[in-house]
Amino acid sequence: MSSKRILHVTSELVPYFNENPISSGVYNLAKQMFAQGNDVRIFMPRFGMINERRFQLHEVIRLSGMNLIINDLDQPLVIKVASLPGERMQVYFIENQEYFKRKAIYHDNSNQWFEDNDERSVFFTKGVLETIKKLNWVPDIIHIHGWMASFLPIYLRTIYANDAFFNDIKIITSVYNHGDGGLFSENLKDILEFDNIDTSKLQFLTDNSYTSIIKQAMNDSDSIVKGEEVLLDELEDLFNKLDTPKFGFVQDENVENIYQDTNEINIQE
Repeated sequence: MSSKRILHVTSELVPYFNENPISSGVYNLAKQMFAQGNDVRIFMPRFGMINERRFQLHEVIRLSGMNLIINDLDQPLVIKVASLPGERMQVYFIENQEYFKRKAIYHDNSNQWFEDNDERSVFFTKGVLETIKKLNWVPDIIHIHGWMASFLPIYLRTIYANDAFFNDIKIITSVYNHGDGGLFSENLKDILEFDNIDTSKLQFLTDNSYTSIIKQAMNDSDSIVKGEEVLLDELEDLFNKLDTPKFGFVQDENVENIYQDTNEINIQE
Protein backbone atom coordinates (compact mmCIF):
# COMPACT_ATOMS: atom_id res chain seq x y z
CA MET A 1 0.00 0.00 0.00
CA SER A 2 1.32 3.45 -0.89
CA SER A 3 1.88 5.81 2.01
CA LYS A 4 -1.30 7.39 3.36
CA ARG A 5 -2.11 10.32 5.62
CA ILE A 6 -4.32 8.86 8.35
CA LEU A 7 -6.01 10.90 11.07
CA HIS A 8 -7.44 9.17 14.12
CA VAL A 9 -10.04 11.16 16.09
CA THR A 10 -10.77 9.70 19.51
CA SER A 11 -11.74 10.60 23.05
CA GLU A 12 -9.38 8.02 24.57
CA LEU A 13 -5.88 6.77 23.87
CA VAL A 14 -3.26 4.72 25.70
CA PRO A 15 -1.18 5.86 27.65
CA TYR A 16 -3.29 8.91 28.51
CA PHE A 17 -6.13 6.54 29.47
CA ASN A 18 -6.17 3.08 30.96
CA GLU A 19 -6.51 0.24 28.49
CA ASN A 20 -10.02 -0.35 27.14
CA PRO A 21 -11.42 -1.20 23.69
CA ILE A 22 -11.19 2.41 22.44
CA SER A 23 -7.91 3.54 23.99
CA SER A 24 -6.08 0.34 23.06
CA GLY A 25 -7.78 -0.01 19.68
CA VAL A 26 -6.69 3.44 18.51
CA TYR A 27 -3.17 2.94 19.84
CA ASN A 28 -2.68 -0.39 18.09
CA LEU A 29 -4.12 0.72 14.75
CA ALA A 30 -2.16 3.96 14.72
CA LYS A 31 1.10 2.32 15.78
CA GLN A 32 0.89 -0.41 13.14
CA MET A 33 0.14 1.95 10.28
CA PHE A 34 2.80 4.42 11.43
CA ALA A 35 5.36 1.61 11.51
CA GLN A 36 4.54 0.91 7.85
CA GLY A 37 5.62 4.42 6.87
CA ASN A 38 2.25 6.19 6.84
CA ASP A 39 1.81 9.75 8.12
CA VAL A 40 -0.41 9.06 11.13
CA ARG A 41 -1.68 11.70 13.54
CA ILE A 42 -4.14 11.56 16.41
CA PHE A 43 -6.54 14.17 17.82
CA MET A 44 -8.18 13.89 21.24
CA PRO A 45 -9.57 16.25 23.91
CA ARG A 46 -7.14 17.56 26.52
CA PHE A 47 -9.09 16.32 29.52
CA GLY A 48 -8.16 17.69 32.94
CA MET A 49 -6.86 14.34 34.15
CA ILE A 50 -4.08 14.28 31.53
CA ASN A 51 -0.81 15.34 33.17
CA GLU A 52 0.83 17.92 30.92
CA ARG A 53 4.24 17.72 32.57
CA ARG A 54 4.41 13.94 32.60
CA PHE A 55 3.44 13.64 28.94
CA GLN A 56 5.29 16.81 27.82
CA LEU A 57 2.37 18.61 26.21
CA HIS A 58 3.11 22.05 24.83
CA GLU A 59 0.90 24.65 23.20
CA VAL A 60 1.09 25.23 19.46
CA ILE A 61 0.71 28.99 19.35
CA ARG A 62 0.17 29.22 15.59
CA LEU A 63 -2.79 26.83 15.85
CA SER A 64 -4.33 28.27 19.00
CA GLY A 65 -6.29 31.49 19.27
CA MET A 66 -9.32 30.50 17.23
CA ASN A 67 -12.78 30.92 18.68
CA LEU A 68 -15.57 28.49 17.84
CA ILE A 69 -19.25 29.31 18.15
CA ILE A 70 -21.15 26.52 19.88
CA ASN A 71 -24.89 27.07 20.23
CA ASP A 72 -24.39 30.85 20.23
CA LEU A 73 -21.55 30.64 22.77
CA ASP A 74 -18.09 31.92 21.82
CA GLN A 75 -15.54 29.34 22.98
CA PRO A 76 -11.73 29.70 22.69
CA LEU A 77 -9.72 26.87 21.18
CA VAL A 78 -6.23 25.97 22.37
CA ILE A 79 -4.14 23.30 20.65
CA LYS A 80 -1.44 21.36 22.44
CA VAL A 81 0.75 18.64 21.03
CA ALA A 82 2.93 15.80 22.28
CA SER A 83 4.72 12.83 20.83
CA LEU A 84 3.23 9.49 21.73
CA PRO A 85 5.62 8.07 24.34
CA GLY A 86 8.11 5.73 22.71
CA GLU A 87 7.00 6.79 19.22
CA ARG A 88 7.53 9.77 16.91
CA MET A 89 3.81 9.99 16.23
CA GLN A 90 2.15 13.33 17.02
CA VAL A 91 -0.91 13.60 19.24
CA TYR A 92 -2.86 16.87 19.09
CA PHE A 93 -4.98 17.85 22.08
CA ILE A 94 -8.11 20.00 21.74
CA GLU A 95 -8.28 22.19 24.85
CA ASN A 96 -11.02 24.40 26.25
CA GLN A 97 -11.39 25.36 29.89
CA GLU A 98 -15.19 25.25 29.89
CA TYR A 99 -15.54 21.82 28.28
CA PHE A 100 -12.46 19.77 29.13
CA LYS A 101 -10.68 21.19 32.19
CA ARG A 102 -12.83 19.24 34.67
CA LYS A 103 -11.15 16.18 36.16
CA ALA A 104 -14.09 13.88 35.42
CA ILE A 105 -14.31 12.74 31.80
CA TYR A 106 -17.93 11.96 30.93
CA HIS A 107 -19.88 11.87 34.22
CA ASP A 108 -20.32 14.03 37.30
CA ASN A 109 -19.68 12.84 40.87
CA SER A 110 -23.08 11.14 41.00
CA ASN A 111 -22.29 9.19 37.81
CA GLN A 112 -24.68 11.26 35.70
CA TRP A 113 -23.61 12.04 32.16
CA PHE A 114 -22.61 15.70 31.82
CA GLU A 115 -25.50 17.69 30.43
CA ASP A 116 -23.19 19.53 28.04
CA ASN A 117 -21.64 16.41 26.49
CA ASP A 118 -23.33 17.34 23.21
CA GLU A 119 -21.70 20.78 23.20
CA ARG A 120 -18.37 19.24 24.17
CA SER A 121 -18.61 16.78 21.29
CA VAL A 122 -19.51 19.46 18.74
CA PHE A 123 -16.66 21.69 19.98
CA PHE A 124 -14.26 18.76 19.66
CA THR A 125 -15.47 18.00 16.13
CA LYS A 126 -15.23 21.57 14.89
CA GLY A 127 -11.90 22.01 16.65
CA VAL A 128 -10.41 19.04 14.82
CA LEU A 129 -11.68 20.11 11.40
CA GLU A 130 -10.64 23.74 11.76
CA THR A 131 -7.22 22.76 13.12
CA ILE A 132 -6.29 20.45 10.25
CA LYS A 133 -7.30 23.23 7.86
CA LYS A 134 -5.00 25.61 9.71
CA LEU A 135 -2.25 22.97 9.60
CA ASN A 136 -2.89 22.63 5.86
CA TRP A 137 -2.56 18.89 6.38
CA VAL A 138 -5.16 17.00 4.36
CA PRO A 139 -5.64 13.41 5.53
CA ASP A 140 -6.55 10.73 3.02
CA ILE A 141 -8.58 8.98 5.70
CA ILE A 142 -10.17 10.12 8.96
CA HIS A 143 -10.81 7.24 11.35
CA ILE A 144 -13.14 8.05 14.24
CA HIS A 145 -13.52 6.21 17.54
CA GLY A 146 -16.26 6.60 20.17
CA TRP A 147 -19.40 8.69 20.54
CA MET A 148 -17.56 11.93 21.27
CA ALA A 149 -15.96 11.75 17.82
CA SER A 150 -19.14 10.53 16.12
CA PHE A 151 -20.37 14.02 15.25
CA LEU A 152 -17.53 14.38 12.76
CA PRO A 153 -19.14 12.49 9.84
CA ILE A 154 -22.32 14.56 10.32
CA TYR A 155 -20.37 17.80 9.98
CA LEU A 156 -18.27 16.59 7.05
CA ARG A 157 -21.41 15.51 5.17
CA THR A 158 -23.28 18.77 5.85
CA ILE A 159 -21.72 22.14 6.60
CA TYR A 160 -18.24 21.12 5.39
CA ALA A 161 -19.54 19.25 2.34
CA ASN A 162 -18.76 22.10 -0.06
CA ASP A 163 -15.36 22.91 1.41
CA ALA A 164 -12.80 21.82 -1.19
CA PHE A 165 -10.26 21.09 1.54
CA PHE A 166 -12.27 18.03 2.61
CA ASN A 167 -13.46 16.83 -0.81
CA ASP A 168 -11.39 13.67 -1.11
CA ILE A 169 -11.25 12.53 2.52
CA LYS A 170 -12.67 9.09 3.31
CA ILE A 171 -14.25 8.36 6.70
CA ILE A 172 -13.91 5.17 8.72
CA THR A 173 -15.94 4.64 11.88
CA SER A 174 -14.92 2.06 14.45
CA VAL A 175 -18.00 1.02 16.42
CA TYR A 176 -17.83 0.46 20.17
CA ASN A 177 -20.41 -0.10 22.91
CA HIS A 178 -19.15 2.88 24.89
CA GLY A 179 -21.95 5.31 25.69
CA ASP A 180 -24.70 2.71 26.08
CA GLY A 181 -27.55 4.35 27.96
CA GLY A 182 -26.13 7.86 27.66
CA LEU A 183 -28.42 10.74 26.76
CA PHE A 184 -27.50 14.13 25.37
CA SER A 185 -29.47 17.18 26.43
CA GLU A 186 -32.88 17.96 24.96
CA ASN A 187 -31.11 20.77 23.06
CA LEU A 188 -29.11 18.39 20.86
CA LYS A 189 -31.00 19.19 17.65
CA ASP A 190 -30.95 22.92 18.45
CA ILE A 191 -27.16 22.78 18.75
CA LEU A 192 -26.85 21.14 15.35
CA GLU A 193 -29.44 23.37 13.73
CA PHE A 194 -27.60 26.45 15.00
CA ASP A 195 -24.86 25.33 12.61
CA ASN A 196 -27.41 25.12 9.78
CA ILE A 197 -27.60 21.34 9.83
CA ASP A 198 -30.99 20.08 8.71
CA THR A 199 -31.61 17.45 11.39
CA SER A 200 -34.68 16.16 9.54
CA LYS A 201 -32.26 14.61 7.04
CA LEU A 202 -30.34 12.73 9.75
CA GLN A 203 -32.39 9.56 9.55
CA PHE A 204 -30.85 7.85 12.58
CA LEU A 205 -31.11 10.86 14.88
CA THR A 206 -34.46 9.66 16.18
CA ASP A 207 -33.74 10.62 19.80
CA ASN A 208 -30.99 12.22 21.88
CA SER A 209 -29.22 8.99 22.82
CA TYR A 210 -25.51 8.48 22.31
CA THR A 211 -26.20 5.39 20.24
CA SER A 212 -28.25 7.44 17.77
CA ILE A 213 -25.19 9.57 17.01
CA ILE A 214 -23.08 6.45 16.60
CA LYS A 215 -25.66 5.04 14.16
CA GLN A 216 -25.68 8.26 12.15
CA ALA A 217 -21.89 8.18 11.99
CA MET A 218 -21.99 4.58 10.76
CA ASN A 219 -24.44 5.58 8.03
CA ASP A 220 -22.34 8.58 6.96
CA SER A 221 -19.03 6.71 6.79
CA ASP A 222 -17.25 5.21 3.80
CA SER A 223 -16.51 2.05 5.78
CA ILE A 224 -17.18 0.76 9.28
CA VAL A 225 -15.18 -1.47 11.60
CA LYS A 226 -16.17 -3.47 14.65
CA GLY A 227 -14.17 -2.03 17.52
CA GLU A 228 -15.37 -4.84 19.78
CA GLU A 229 -16.07 -8.48 19.03
CA VAL A 230 -19.65 -8.26 20.32
CA LEU A 231 -21.69 -5.08 19.78
CA LEU A 232 -24.95 -3.94 21.32
CA ASP A 233 -27.87 -5.54 19.48
CA GLU A 234 -29.01 -2.30 17.87
CA LEU A 235 -25.47 -1.51 16.65
CA GLU A 236 -24.92 -5.08 15.49
CA ASP A 237 -28.19 -4.98 13.56
CA LEU A 238 -27.28 -1.76 11.78
CA PHE A 239 -23.76 -3.01 11.12
CA ASN A 240 -25.25 -6.00 9.31
CA LYS A 241 -27.92 -4.02 7.42
CA LEU A 242 -25.81 -1.21 5.99
CA ASP A 243 -24.43 -1.62 2.48
CA THR A 244 -21.32 0.27 3.57
CA PRO A 245 -18.11 -1.77 3.25
CA LYS A 246 -17.54 -3.45 6.61
CA PHE A 247 -14.69 -5.02 8.55
CA GLY A 248 -15.07 -7.35 11.49
CA PHE A 249 -13.20 -7.04 14.75
CA VAL A 250 -9.71 -6.01 13.68
CA GLN A 251 -6.95 -8.59 13.82
CA ASP A 252 -3.32 -7.61 13.38
CA GLU A 253 -2.98 -9.30 10.03
CA ASN A 254 -5.73 -7.34 8.26
CA VAL A 255 -5.21 -3.82 9.59
CA GLU A 256 -3.65 -2.61 6.34
CA ASN A 257 -6.65 -3.84 4.34
CA ILE A 258 -8.99 -1.46 6.18
CA TYR A 259 -7.13 1.59 4.90
CA GLN A 260 -6.30 0.21 1.46
CA ASP A 261 -9.87 -0.86 0.73
CA THR A 262 -11.42 2.31 2.16
CA ASN A 263 -9.07 4.51 0.16
CA GLU A 264 -10.32 2.86 -3.06
CA ILE A 265 -13.99 3.60 -2.32
CA ASN A 266 -15.64 6.34 -4.35
CA ILE A 267 -16.67 9.29 -2.18
CA GLN A 268 -20.34 9.22 -1.17
CA GLU A 269 -22.57 11.76 -2.82
